[in-house]
Amino acid sequence: MREVLTFIMAGGKGERLDPLTRDRAKPAVPFGGIYRIIDFTLSNCINSGLRRIFVLIQYKSFSLQKHILHGWDDVVSTQLGEFIDMIPPQQRISSDWYKGTADAIYQNIYAIHDQEPKMVLILAGDHIYKMNYKKMIDLHQERNADMTVACLQMPKENSPNFGVLQVDSEQRVCGFQEKPDHPKTVSNDPSQIFASMGIYLFNREVLIEELEKDAESISDHDFGKNVIPQMLKNKRKIYMYNFVNERKQPKYWRDIGTRDAYYQANMDLVRPKPEFNLFDKEWPVRTYHQQYPPVRTISTPQSSGSIVDSLISSGCVIKGADIIRSVLSSSVCVEDQAVVSDSVLMEGVVIGSHARIKNAIIDKQVTIPPHSKIGYDLELDRKRFAVTTSGIVIVAKKASVTD
Repeated sequence: MREVLTFIMAGGKGERLDPLTRDRAKPAVPFGGIYRIIDFTLSNCINSGLRRIFVLIQYKSFSLQKHILHGWDDVVSTQLGEFIDMIPPQQRISSDWYKGTADAIYQNIYAIHDQEPKMVLILAGDHIYKMNYKKMIDLHQERNADMTVACLQMPKENSPNFGVLQVDSEQRVCGFQEKPDHPKTVSNDPSQIFASMGIYLFNREVLIEELEKDAESISDHDFGKNVIPQMLKNKRKIYMYNFVNERKQPKYWRDIGTRDAYYQANMDLVRPKPEFNLFDKEWPVRTYHQQYPPVRTISTPQSSGSIVDSLISSGCVIKGADIIRSVLSSSVCVEDQAVVSDSVLMEGVVIGSHARIKNAIIDKQVTIPPHSKIGYDLELDRKRFAVTTSGIVIVAKKASVTD
């Protein structure tokens, strides 16, 4: 595994997650109570034995840098040649910021030359999943592949959102379509496609050659749109790594680049039997968070309150309130006889007494006044807050909320 150099792409604007990304990069958005989105990719790396990692940052990266420095700096040993280093756009090769995923790697090609890895693994910093990358690396080497692409089988209706791979009986990639309306389907199931997960493993020399060719061409400088089709044209050996469990079923993976996808992935965690298990001791998800006291629940003369199917983080105080199917980050306070259901409350949120909150995402340091209602009248909510296409209300960070 020391022969593998890893790049994590963490530089997108995250406009589809607005207002959650107004002050932070998408991989730095809180998730699951105590985590940041990037923690899941970083944990996959560490659990897989990958400890030479570059994080490519770009927009609104302050909170992301702070989180990685505080939470991940002591996980690796610099004396053993290990690192988790952040690289901002440096304009070493061009005067532009990163123009695409391939351009981001090309602009940092000096880092590949400096480290001299045998293979380069390229990951996204905004996905929720657990993957042992060693299995993909072993398969890549067994096949003597030039490139391996991780894929997930999913309904063909999702094809406009993904790159779609066409593979032969040996799982060698023979075609690629970028977000097609009419995709090539799985050979034995016309209702399914092989969708790219945005996880790419290259042999170093092949990657360098293909990046240099792409840099000289007129393109979007994107791996999916440009580099993979270019490699297929050049007869490179590209194989698929099918992300399935021991029963050959697709494993849990979520791209949470949209507001509704982010909300639904949080709600997946509070199901009685969640597909994604945060309590898996064999595959821990690491993070950094401040020290808080234990959760405190308080009965009041009016109500004893209840907590049902929810995740409650350290430092929360629940005062005679009802919490139903919700995710509460650290230091949240919910006052007497308030009801919070099917919602995500981030750090420092205060819910006033008798307030009613449902189907909402409330960002950090927001105080909801007593007797307020959010999620019950979407026409009123649209005048005050952001509302997603599925009717999820999002209250921006430090927003001033009036009853």
